[in-house]
Amino acid sequence: MYKKYVSSIVLLLLVTGCSSSMTSGNQNEEPLSVRSMATNTSQLVEKAVELSVDLIHPTTQEILYSFTPKLNPKPEEYVKELNKLADELAGKLDQPMIPAKLSNGQLSNGQSRVVLDEEKLVESLKNVRALDKTIALPIQEELPNVTQETIKGIDEVVIGSYKTTFNANVWGRTENIALSANTINQIVLGPGDRFYFNLVVGERTPARGYQKAKEIVNKEFVEGIGGGICQTSSTLYNAVAEAGLEILELHSHSLSVGYVPAGRDATVSWGGPDFKFMNNKDYPVMIKTIVNKSSGSIEVQILASKQAAAKI
Repeated sequence: MYKKYVSSIVLLLLVTGCSSSMTSGNQNEEPLSVRSMATNTSQLVEKAVELSVDLIHPTTQEILYSFTPKLNPKPEEYVKELNKLADELAGKLDQPMIPAKLSNGQLSNGQSRVVLDEEKLVESLKNVRALDKTIALPIQEELPNVTQETIKGIDEVVIGSYKTTFNANVWGRTENIALSANTINQIVLGPGDRFYFNLVVGERTPARGYQKAKEIVNKEFVEGIGGGICQTSSTLYNAVAEAGLEILELHSHSLSVGYVPAGRDATVSWGGPDFKFMNNKDYPVMIKTIVNKSSGSIEVQILASKQAAAKI
């Protein structure tokens, strides 16, 4: 019974704990003081890091623009800025195709069609990552789709033609028709290739041999450099339409003209209206022009090989 009593006292002491007075026997001992610890407050300073991404040409690797993305921009305003940037870059990079030309049996080099995919570029810029250092511009390039092999026999069959007449005594107009017709003569278009009249013929200037002649401007006949080339473009248009090629852009004069029926003309002007079409065939075609300056006539033919013509 005594042992049980002592055990209970020991257990009680263990549970409640012993005071320092009980353990040391000194009831007057002062409690230990707790010294307060000095604390340092750390302040995080947010620093904006400017990222710069180089937009490079996918072929030449040339840096064409250094782009700095915005942190936490307003979405709608930011997209407008990106669209504007893409449009400006497209204005510098885009170029229409200049088709190849046959000269002495050999093809001359044309110019590739280059198009910047603006929508794809904007998406790339919207999703720039911190580790991105460069972005290859999404440029699509199309070379003239013809070779010496594919144009064999291209002048064998006429698949479309048209002829118009003019007054051969009007010297300036006659010279302009002949000069512009010679420029488009033997132009070769492969499948999918495009023809832009203004681009192929070029600017009409005295330095390039163009003369003053009557032309239609704002429903009036006025004298200007290059008057008469609209007869070349209109004759070409009708031949192209007969051949079944795809018309991309076409404009009519503000007044009727005498060399083609109403609505069958194709007015062109440097820096203004243009006549554009595309070879939608699966074979190459060639433009041939025949000008008779004595009798006053121009004929445009669209030619192809016999093998190609058999598909029509």
